[in-house]
Amino acid sequence: MAQERAAAVTFQGNPLTLVGPELKVGDKAPAFTVVNNGLEPVSLADSSGKVRLVTVVPSLDTPVCDTMTRQFNQQASELPDSVAVCTISVDLPFAQARWCGNAGIEKVVTLSDYQSRDFGTNYGLLIKELQLLARAVLVIDQNDTIQYVELVKEITEEPDYAAALKAAQDLA
Repeated sequence: MAQERAAAVTFQGNPLTLVGPELKVGDKAPAFTVVNNGLEPVSLADSSGKVRLVTVVPSLDTPVCDTMTRQFNQQASELPDSVAVCTISVDLPFAQARWCGNAGIEKVVTLSDYQSRDFGTNYGLLIKELQLLARAVLVIDQNDTIQYVELVKEITEEPDYAAALKAAQDLA
């Protein structure tokens, strides 16, 4: 049974439980499999050799997640090609593709954890009560080591964009 972390985050002040381990800087990034907008499996190994800026949102169809993904998409254009930027949610791939088209998202790849919640559980970001992912940002280096992690404690708040982008830029 997966580890549970009670009151690890809040939603509008209400405590929620996260399922999975609490990852820290220096930890090896756990393997995971999600799907892209074409329903094809995508794993951590698929971007091996690149710096990965991984943004995690509960749902792209909410205001803060929308803002966050748009902000990272805009900033990603300033990052070198050696940095892969993705956003992971449990939104269906079809909804992600529709949202990206409407929002003009070109630099961020959206990936879905809807099938098995493999990413959410392995990264300790699955919200038990909602079966959504908690808001977080991770930077994983070319050797699959976590170099930056921000778990946004209140889900309705935005992450520290500048710190995450600097962490990715410094590794590129």
